[in-house]
Amino acid sequence: MDLSIIIIYTLALLLIFIYSLSQLNLLINYLRSKKQQDLSEKTDLSKPENVPFVTIQLPVYNEKYVMERLLNNIAKIEYPREKLEIQVLDDSTDESLENTAIQIEQLQKSGLDIKHICRKDRSGFKAGALKEGLKVAKGEFIAVFDSDFLPKENWLMETVPYFKDPEIGVVQTRWGHINRNYSLLTKIQAFALDFHFVMEQTGRNFGKHFINFNGTAGIWRKECILNAGNWSGDTLTEDLDLSYRAQMKNWKFKYLEDVETPAELPVVISAARSQQFRWNKGAAENFQKNYSQLLSKKGQTAGTKFHGFFHLLNSSMFLVILLLAILSLPVLFIKNNNPAFSWFFNVLAFFAISSLIFFVCYWVTYRKIHGGGFKNFLSFIGMFFTFFSIAMGFSVHNSLAVLEGHFGKKSEFIRTPKFNINSIKDSWKGNAYLTKNISANTFIEAGLFLYFGYAIYCAFLLDEYGLLLFHLMLFTGFGFVVAKSLGPVKANRPVTDSLTESN
Repeated sequence: MDLSIIIIYTLALLLIFIYSLSQLNLLINYLRSKKQQDLSEKTDLSKPENVPFVTIQLPVYNEKYVMERLLNNIAKIEYPREKLEIQVLDDSTDESLENTAIQIEQLQKSGLDIKHICRKDRSGFKAGALKEGLKVAKGEFIAVFDSDFLPKENWLMETVPYFKDPEIGVVQTRWGHINRNYSLLTKIQAFALDFHFVMEQTGRNFGKHFINFNGTAGIWRKECILNAGNWSGDTLTEDLDLSYRAQMKNWKFKYLEDVETPAELPVVISAARSQQFRWNKGAAENFQKNYSQLLSKKGQTAGTKFHGFFHLLNSSMFLVILLLAILSLPVLFIKNNNPAFSWFFNVLAFFAISSLIFFVCYWVTYRKIHGGGFKNFLSFIGMFFTFFSIAMGFSVHNSLAVLEGHFGKKSEFIRTPKFNINSIKDSWKGNAYLTKNISANTFIEAGLFLYFGYAIYCAFLLDEYGLLLFHLMLFTGFGFVVAKSLGPVKANRPVTDSLTESN
């Protein structure tokens, strides 16, 4: 039994190490990209004859708190009005539907070409709404924004010019966060998203590997969507699915790190849970759907296939981390009771380099957003350990999502409630889309909170402190998740839907 535990524990460490090497390669790509000037050809939109027709799609569902803000913001977009169409793809079933219709009517009177498209059923959810709108879209290019995104007025002028290259199928921009400092929960979400949007997206794009349209804050060439097979709702992350299908059709993606599109982060843990569930399960579903095709695709480099493997399998790392965490306590006893294994545990210490690689990668991202200097470095250290502690606290919830994705289980739609949180003074309490309900996962997380508390006790009992920091982080992370989950609200769950959507 001891040998089996050690073998599984070692394999988990090895997989995380290989994953860290993929991140190190992306870091190198990112740093190289900063040394090269972007020489992409761009269309001169100052000449009227060069201005293409653009359709902006706004897929929404029961967003009464943010609809007015969304539409007022979109109405300010700078682009020739005769070449701009806005589609509000509204699947709402609450009072927001009528309020949105009234606001759209007022915007139409101002001369804005904006249409309110409402379906009789919500088949395919977000993917279905986008596909339905595409049937009547007049634009050669299709920009997509979720309800909590607030693109800047010059957003189209900054993105459309890159389509001068006829092989470009998508231009994706970096997400910003209007409520980054609202709470510890929003800070750690921003910390994770910044890493993806600064280092990972730039590193993959510079290395000519597959990246993904992130479901929002990007713009598609309509021809690319249709050529890749159109939107599909058979995975929870339809954005990742279409991205891979398009790139396997040899369409190029352009990522613009310096074009920021602000958005609102979930401010309660139930909302963050539902969002994490979709993203992690959807990635696993996309691995099952798309990776074998990428692996057999001729013309793709070994590097692209390697990074595609870890890109699609990214969420599955939560399973590995959870397994590593649970086995770490018996490993502590094995190490203490079997001196013959001492040499092997000294070898395993090598894998600590994985943590160092992650530390450096995240610091480069943090410095890009917040600036360098000793004070910011100290702040980063605190955020780094806090983030990974809480991320490990989410590992049960996310691992269950990943398992469902790999085994093909379809799940009920759980929307991510929006709150219209713009500053620290704003409150989410009283949100109509929240209800009291404790997830069964919380009891498992509470058990693991006690489990890792016992692991900390055992470190002192056995005088073995090699895993103490790891166990402290796990204890803290699960404690945070349980404490927040036992709060007054949980995300509302519609009873009629059977699939989930992305974002």
